[in-house]
Amino acid sequence: MKKIFTILVALGTFAASCSDFLTEVPKDEIAPNQFFKNPDHAYNAVNALYRSGVPSLFSGGVYSGSRIMLGPYTSGLVDNEYKGQEVHVQHTQQLTMNAVNMSTYLGGIWRDLYLGISRANNAIKYIPETPGLSETEGNRLLAEARLFRALNYYYLVRFFGGVPLITEPYESLDNLYVERASVAEIYDLIVSDLNYAAQSGNLPSTTMASNGNRITQGIAKSLLAEAYLSMTGYPLQADHYADAAKEARELIASGVYSLTQHGTNAQGGVDPANSAYNKARLADHLSNEHIYYFEHTVGIANSGYAQWAFPTNISPDLEYAIANNAYAPTPGLLEAYSSTDDLRGQEKQYFHSSFTKADGTVVNFQQAPHLWYDEQAAFETATSDKDLPIYTYANVLLIAAEAIAQSEGVTAEAVDYLAQVRGRAYWKQTTEQIKASLTGLSVQQFVAEVWKERLRELAFEFHLWFDIQRTRQFPVAEDGEINFVNVVGHRNNFGAVYAEKHLLYPIPDDEMQRNPALEQNLGYIE
Repeated sequence: MKKIFTILVALGTFAASCSDFLTEVPKDEIAPNQFFKNPDHAYNAVNALYRSGVPSLFSGGVYSGSRIMLGPYTSGLVDNEYKGQEVHVQHTQQLTMNAVNMSTYLGGIWRDLYLGISRANNAIKYIPETPGLSETEGNRLLAEARLFRALNYYYLVRFFGGVPLITEPYESLDNLYVERASVAEIYDLIVSDLNYAAQSGNLPSTTMASNGNRITQGIAKSLLAEAYLSMTGYPLQADHYADAAKEARELIASGVYSLTQHGTNAQGGVDPANSAYNKARLADHLSNEHIYYFEHTVGIANSGYAQWAFPTNISPDLEYAIANNAYAPTPGLLEAYSSTDDLRGQEKQYFHSSFTKADGTVVNFQQAPHLWYDEQAAFETATSDKDLPIYTYANVLLIAAEAIAQSEGVTAEAVDYLAQVRGRAYWKQTTEQIKASLTGLSVQQFVAEVWKERLRELAFEFHLWFDIQRTRQFPVAEDGEINFVNVVGHRNNFGAVYAEKHLLYPIPDDEMQRNPALEQNLGYIE
């Protein structure tokens, strides 16, 4: 099965209490007592989660970019050509955001993530009561639902800090005004849900592609490993390095995933045109490396990323009506890649600045994402179905390297995991040379090397700001050399200085008005 076709069903927004104030049941809504009557209902409820909540952040319009780009905009390491009209970009880059001027934009994120949670809560409650589901099917669907609930809370807690913790469906008007739970309480639920998904949910230990593009055990374990790493950092600062190492190690030891290797030329060297990065660009997804990805299908959910692979002034040369460099790398990001040693920083790898027309004319432009360049979409169809990787095996290797170093020291195992990622990128160095440069470093020095590789390798997985949040360190780069400075007090590429409050977004004013039990994040209180 190439794609999952979702049926989005309104579940439980209004239920038993509807008769109190409506004389007729709305025809566009299905109450839980009308749904979950057969296995198809349970599958439809879970299928809806693949497009609700967090997954919806990974799509967007050509001008605004996808909403998952908000963190990188906040880092000041990426830009958007249309930020003149897309004011959320300006406010985050210039750190002028507040609860009012970002209310619509952040409110949309808040509502969509809670929509995903609401749908997950319905599924979690009613799947066990669904007639005709086998125990194995029920456990697997529950695992998927609990994973998506955890995923939505994981993004909420990193965007906003403590948020209302809701684990039951809304089936009445009781308890509408829920106070914010603590960050620790949110993470407790995330860990509980992900542990269930990883250990008790009968999820297969295989790739997403081999599982009909459904959730697998590998997705659950990679999310759990990263959640433990996030818990160890700010603001919680709980020591879960050993837990993160355990989950990442088990996933690595499963042998299900691997890093894609470069193609070679006639001399046995790396063929840049057939590099692992170009293989990723050309493939729908890399089943061995892309652990979790967002699916696109032409005619159902077209990918917008091909439109973000060129700047606006190239639009006349494209089949698309318009392109927009919505994830334009700033010098602060480009300087993270060595101009000579790092293959990712070479032309037509991670980024590109030219293409050749059919008549041989070379067209030059500002640096833009080459990983999202879909030639057929750009010049023929104006539609792309390239899937978007969200969690990759490289991320797991880097989590393992950091967590092992922090919990056990700079062991040969930790060095090996970091060297695997760096060795693929540093095409002119041998694995032995890379390992030698890492062996003998102090824990602090080694972890800094992991952070550097996370910045470079995972730039298109949108971890930039989340890593700054958890480490409280900002990367300052020059020709591949990266130094980390305290983010609070640092001036970003757009001249704005970070304060403590900027490490979280404000609670949207619309939500503050709707729920009087909410308290605003510190620093945003007028």
